Amino acid sequence: MASLKALKNRISSVKSTQKITKAMKMVTAAKLRRAQQAAEAARPYSERMAAVMASLAGSVAPGPQSPKLLAGTGKDDTHLLVVCTSDRGLAGAFNTNIVRAARKQADSLIAEGKSVYFYLVGRKGKAVIGRVFPKQIIHQHDTSEIKQVGFADAQEIANDIVDRYQTDGIDVVHLFYARFQSALVQEPVGQQIIPVPPVESADVPAGGGAAIEYEPDEDEILAELLPRNIAVQIFRALLENAASEQGSRMTAMDNATRNAGDMINRLTIEYNRTRQAAITKELIEIISGAEAL
Repeated sequence: MASLKALKNRISSVKSTQKITKAMKMVTAAKLRRAQQAAEAARPYSERMAAVMASLAGSVAPGPQSPKLLAGTGKDDTHLLVVCTSDRGLAGAFNTNIVRAARKQADSLIAEGKSVYFYLVGRKGKAVIGRVFPKQIIHQHDTSEIKQVGFADAQEIANDIVDRYQTDGIDVVHLFYARFQSALVQEPVGQQIIPVPPVESADVPAGGGAAIEYEPDEDEILAELLPRNIAVQIFRALLENAASEQGSRMTAMDNATRNAGDMINRLTIEYNRTRQAAITKELIEIISGAEAL
């Protein structure tokens, strides 16, 4: 049985931890509101951009003259998985779920005989992926200095990925992040961003097969639009991740605060019982001594 001093010190330590987790929960709740608004505001534009690109991909015939970002390289041998995680922990299963989804996709592709490489955004995914795929991480983009996600950050990542796609023999690029649904639910998402996957026939709206006219020039428009679409999708992923991270951290800190309260109650009960036992023992010794006289 622990001594009274040890129990008292432990109760004091848990109370200090509870104050920290409660403060972190309050700070995270304030950040969550702003991050959620930014993520929800970016969804309509990114979803519409993806729909337009998918429609174009379905109307462009594969060939040497077709843009590689739209029609692909004609092969499906080498895949690059862009895994977006956070730079900080204490966020529950947020990073774990994203990495698990990426690993599942990688295992499936490797089982099919494909080559898989990883492009990491954020630091928290490197430990797990580096342990399982130590030689397949081609780059880690550091986001620790980013205070607030901006489109310029997504543009920088997108430009690097496009350069690697065009020069490193990559055929397909997938993007993994967590889609924010609520403070309790963050859904890991994996989507193909290069080449643009064509829209399914069942999803084509009426008139979707109409001819497309480009003005001023098809090559000029696609040269600007295709890299921008990749940047938009990465920007959305970063915003969704920011909101999901704050939601997951708020939930984790709330659970930690509750668990600390439960532990304080248990330790207090144990402290009182130990103290009562000590008092009872002293009384017995006094009474026994008095009777002996």
